[in-house]
Amino acid sequence: MMDLISGTSASRLRQTTPTDPGTRWVKDAKPAIDAPPDPANLPDPAALWPEGATRTGIAGVVTPRAVALPGGGYRMYYTQILPRAGFPAGANDYDNSTTRILSAYSADGRTWIPEAGVRLSPQQGGAGEFRVVSPDVAPAADGSGRLRMYFECCPSAGTEPSVLRSAVSTDGGLVWSVEPGVRFGAPGRSFMSARIVLLEDGRCRLYSGERGRGIVSALSTDGGLTFAEEGGLRIGENESGGDAVVFAPEIIRLPAGGYRMYYAAYSAANRAAILTALSSDGLAWRKDPVPVIQPDGNRWDAVKCSEMGVICLPAPAGGAPRYRIFYEACDGTARNQRGVWRIAGAETAPGS
Repeated sequence: MMDLISGTSASRLRQTTPTDPGTRWVKDAKPAIDAPPDPANLPDPAALWPEGATRTGIAGVVTPRAVALPGGGYRMYYTQILPRAGFPAGANDYDNSTTRILSAYSADGRTWIPEAGVRLSPQQGGAGEFRVVSPDVAPAADGSGRLRMYFECCPSAGTEPSVLRSAVSTDGGLVWSVEPGVRFGAPGRSFMSARIVLLEDGRCRLYSGERGRGIVSALSTDGGLTFAEEGGLRIGENESGGDAVVFAPEIIRLPAGGYRMYYAAYSAANRAAILTALSSDGLAWRKDPVPVIQPDGNRWDAVKCSEMGVICLPAPAGGAPRYRIFYEACDGTARNQRGVWRIAGAETAPGS
């Protein structure tokens, strides 16, 4: 969660919620952002499509991350998956697909309107014809008022490791310029789904999924340009016979101290859910074994609920704040229980 309502200084208050969002969520009645219909070669980023249009998983929308804007309302950054030239299966053959980063605006956090233009193309992001994925936006720590986006750069169908790169914006988050170099990467290791947490002492911590290991972290003392990896795993894969893949941590700073993490977990290739964990220091995490959001078997999230982002809604007079979570959801309607990926939403349950 990133709150820019009161400005763009790199303060820990940007990620501190007034209450703990908790574990009880009620799913929305329809997706927040739908996938383009078939065929989907290069659809208009600002288009709205009929709900009943034919979709077979060729195109998809995933990795939602929303920020609260200084002028009111919210902007969601997300990844759109499309077929790459010569590979018509698109998202159903993800390693051979192409992606780009788009955005949508909402006045109330519930109804989203896709915005015109592409926030970041794979060519701009250094991925060639392949993929830029999982944008995470935070204030730059240099006091310039700029925003910095961290994103996953996948320059091949799996032969080259994915790394984390960055881009900056001076216009509030619509136009982005890619910064040179790699923010986080290592030979033979692939990193994904970057998340930045601003610390009290001016440093920042990067959380990332590492393929084959789990969720790792690294520290920056220069405003988020270079990172030194911290030892161990924050949450490991297959811990005590648990989930085979864990990634995409969303970190919430709690008002009384400590953190809540929501993260994606695959228990099998055709099953993913959103879990949660608590930490007093951001390093050692106590996992809750019960998913907070899981597939229900018969909707757009029939088989998979994964990478997510949280926003805080304004509290009504005399009332408690409410929260919304947006997550990528797969309906399992294609071969091997792949299918159409959409962005779904849920809101904190009344009384939670």
